[in-house]
Amino acid sequence: MRSEREMYDLILDYAWNDPKVRGVILNGSRANPAGSLDRFRDFDIVFLVTDVQPYKQGDISPSFGEMLVMQRTDENELFDEHFPHLAVYLMQFADGNRIDLTIARKEDFHGFCFDDRLSVVLLDKDGFLPALPSPDESTHGITCPNARVFQECRNEFWWTALYVSKGIWRGQLLYAQQHLENCSRKMLRLMLSWQIGAEQGFPVYPGKAGDRLQRYLPPETWEHYLSTYSDCRKESLFTALGAACRLFTEATSKAAEAFGYTYEDTWDKSVPEFIWETQKRIASLPDDPSWDGEMSRQIKIYKGRKEHES
Repeated sequence: MRSEREMYDLILDYAWNDPKVRGVILNGSRANPAGSLDRFRDFDIVFLVTDVQPYKQGDISPSFGEMLVMQRTDENELFDEHFPHLAVYLMQFADGNRIDLTIARKEDFHGFCFDDRLSVVLLDKDGFLPALPSPDESTHGITCPNARVFQECRNEFWWTALYVSKGIWRGQLLYAQQHLENCSRKMLRLMLSWQIGAEQGFPVYPGKAGDRLQRYLPPETWEHYLSTYSDCRKESLFTALGAACRLFTEATSKAAEAFGYTYEDTWDKSVPEFIWETQKRIASLPDDPSWDGEMSRQIKIYKGRKEHES
């Protein structure tokens, strides 16, 4: 596997020898002084050029090594991507290195310099690039929410938790799994990050997919968080959903108290109760399409009982 030094030499040699390339910027994890580098960290590189079209029409990837697989995401029908002023080469090499190379117009440098504080100028042939502050993670951190954002997170979690429950009830387990992972979990991670910030200070850096949360959370809370992951079975998904609801409620309570936020709704109690009331009948219901209306019937019964209790 080529060394980091060899890869930087390769990238900069290409840039020096191509007269259209006027500047080179490094973004991402390799620009992070607080990051722990490993052999699979991408080289996130931006070439600022006088003319993008030659790189869109040609293929410069052979200049960088033996390719394992490559994507061109500036023109893509599958994901309907069309970026006329960019050429993007995502290159995974056979030796394990990877370069994510964005080629942009020289005059569009501003976004690549300032939208991400993890930015370092590697080459500036014409002196046109600004002096950048020392790179840090500040543009990737979670900050303290205002009361409205806090409440919107709560609303999204409890709203999407019902999609998970509905999918389990119907036996649509892939549907339930998708909503647990792509919707409810995002809000759970965000609320946990806010709780951490309230207790330990902001900003908080939960990392990709929350892989840094373990650094902040007590071991028992981390284990609780891991229990919200599930295989794709009814019982496992229901257990994971219940664990997520409990953990979200705990984090909400701690964060709200620290921020001084109040709310009048009872979602933390009423939604889990509703989920339990509907899910506990799964074992007794036949696997028959004629039971499709049972969910609606049980909802009406449940609502009527709650209104009577109140």
